[in-house]
Amino acid sequence: MKPMNKSMRKSVSKNVKNKKPLGLVPEFRFSGFGGEWEKIAFANICKFVRGPFGGSLTKEIFVEDGYAVYEQSHAIYNKLDVFRYFITKEKFNELKRFAVFPNDIIMSCSGTMGKFAIIPESHKRGVINQALLKLTVKKGYDIKFIRAVLELPSSQDNLLSQSAGGAIKNVVSVNQLKEMKFRIPNFKEQQKIATCLSSLDDLITAQTQKLESLKNHKKGLMQKLFPAKGKTVPEVRFPGFREKWGEYRLKEIANVVAGQSPDGDCYNEKNEGVPFYQGKTDFGNIYLNNPTKWTTQITKIANQGDILMSVRAPVGALNISTNKVCIGRGLAAIQTNQNKWFLYYFLYNNQKSIHGNGGSIFDSINKEQIENLVIKVPKLKEQQKIATFLSSLDDLITTQTQKLALLKTHKKGLMQGLFPSVEEVGV
Repeated sequence: MKPMNKSMRKSVSKNVKNKKPLGLVPEFRFSGFGGEWEKIAFANICKFVRGPFGGSLTKEIFVEDGYAVYEQSHAIYNKLDVFRYFITKEKFNELKRFAVFPNDIIMSCSGTMGKFAIIPESHKRGVINQALLKLTVKKGYDIKFIRAVLELPSSQDNLLSQSAGGAIKNVVSVNQLKEMKFRIPNFKEQQKIATCLSSLDDLITAQTQKLESLKNHKKGLMQKLFPAKGKTVPEVRFPGFREKWGEYRLKEIANVVAGQSPDGDCYNEKNEGVPFYQGKTDFGNIYLNNPTKWTTQITKIANQGDILMSVRAPVGALNISTNKVCIGRGLAAIQTNQNKWFLYYFLYNNQKSIHGNGGSIFDSINKEQIENLVIKVPKLKEQQKIATFLSSLDDLITTQTQKLALLKTHKKGLMQGLFPSVEEVGV
């Protein structure tokens, strides 16, 4: 390669000098807007108030009604119309520094951290508790835009500091928050971006509500399609079915296999042997997505179509195995000669009645207790009818869940384009 001559060096130098630094502007830009985004300290954008010390709000001072106490759940779930705790007017005046006002942003600082909600105009007067931080956005900044900035992955990384041990994360101190800097455009461009994202948020909210409605509809139907306690038939039946349901112990209609974990040196991540499941659960279901562990030592097996039940806290979470798997001590497999989906839905509808060892800190249930669960069963044709109907509802719920996930993915991608790249800016 020939060395650069004097003329070439001047040309390169000129191009580097005149070239705009990458990341000072976003990839996507609304028409009519130009120029670089300004780097502004968080202290110049918001005023900060951290919630009062825990001793200021104790259960002893709460009353049945009065001024609301805002908790971290309000920031996490953005539901600002239901409250568990209230204080008197006198206590509210004592803690008025922590009072919330319309367009304040509250941030969760405990448990699920770094979640934000905007206090609406129609808010209930009240104060934040010790697990919240109140942000009051200053004039010249769009509240919804600032919330979007704070929800960016890069901002979340800066908001949460990792402890010296490495595993536990905490929200950084208020002084550290004040020193944080963000790239911000002019007010009109803030509003344009906020309006765009708000319309997408409205779609996500509508889809979320539709999903919740479907889940609640299914829950209500299940309570009517299965007999209530003390009853031998359900409240609602499909046409043509009139016989009483039979009552059995689970061991009379199914075989229960208690899980047993393989030896520690038998696990691998190379798809050798069979998948291994221990019982990771959420909202009443056992996760059966891609297994992270495989085992060459086959201890206790669940076959495709077996019902899986978690036997350790939370007890009673369920799913149906999609293939042959090895189950650990956290699971049991139920193999039945009845309609497997009917039995799955029956057990799911009665999860609250599946109790482990009462009083135990580590809640669990054993094979004998599972075998002695009381099961109410109709004829196979009615089982099939109920199972098919509920499965169709589950299909609707799955479709709606996928639509919601797509919207959230679209928003995530859109935000990556609407904001400057932190990696390139070095913020």
